[in-house]
Amino acid sequence: MSFLLLLAAAAGVPVQGSVVPVQSIIEAPGPSGPLQATMLSPAKSGVPLVLIIPGSGPTDRDGNNPLGVKAGTYKLLAEGLAERGIATVRIDKRGMFGSKEAIVDANAVTISDYADDVHSWVDTARHRAGVPCVWVLGHSEGGLVALAAAQKPKNICGLLLVSTPGRPVGEVLREQLKANPANAPILDQALMAIQKLEQGEPLDASTLHPAIQPMFGTRIQKFMTSLLSYDPAKLLGDYAGPVLILQGQRDIQVAEEDARRLKEAARQATLTLLPDTNHTLKTVASDDRSANLATYADPALPLAPGVIDAIANFVSGATTRK
Repeated sequence: MSFLLLLAAAAGVPVQGSVVPVQSIIEAPGPSGPLQATMLSPAKSGVPLVLIIPGSGPTDRDGNNPLGVKAGTYKLLAEGLAERGIATVRIDKRGMFGSKEAIVDANAVTISDYADDVHSWVDTARHRAGVPCVWVLGHSEGGLVALAAAQKPKNICGLLLVSTPGRPVGEVLREQLKANPANAPILDQALMAIQKLEQGEPLDASTLHPAIQPMFGTRIQKFMTSLLSYDPAKLLGDYAGPVLILQGQRDIQVAEEDARRLKEAARQATLTLLPDTNHTLKTVASDDRSANLATYADPALPLAPGVIDAIANFVSGATTRK
């Protein structure tokens, strides 16, 4: 990704009847150094602002990671929302990519730490944009971070929970592991490891199959214990602000059941289910797992129909109602 400031955009040059959005790199205070993000804004002030929180693992601000995900989902979200007059800030997590100086060890984190970073970004972004509050969009595990941050809702306009687990993550992991027949040789060990970490017990990762050691290694056990301790639906039940729950019905990582559980926890929430839409918010027309996974590595694919409309309409409508 280019970190160049788009000077032409800053001038608001018209292109085919529209105005090129302004892109810039911004920083917020982190624990040991700066956090970094890309801000993309329509060339006017006072528009709604959405903070995009990445999903699990080494996922960058564009929605890609070195483990084979190249879908560019967050970059596409930012571009689509800019066309609808909505600004975005998409972040790198502490210790990773542009935020690598924020902490020495990127694995030495908890969900609570990430929630603290959300508040740092909310304060920085709203002052930068000149708006009273910031919408927080969390994708996948990022939705859990958004929910944790919203327990202190100051300056948060509302939550946009995209492909977000509605059950404790341990339940979701068990379901994912059991759904893939290829996991049969490591399934028992993986299930045992999840149970131990849920109970806060130490785990000797060296005894595990090499295929799952990265998932339960000693360096990330503190984070995994933190992750497994939260119930997203309970967190949402304690939040009173506006909420959009957006769920693709071809998602093979987070089920429609999760979205419905979140909705049950919050009467004020709007639930939007998108047909033929998967976890990376791309179009998938069948139940073919390999075809679904293939979209994860294809940055040329656009977002599925309805994704941008659902988010933009909700944010614009809620902003108008205030």
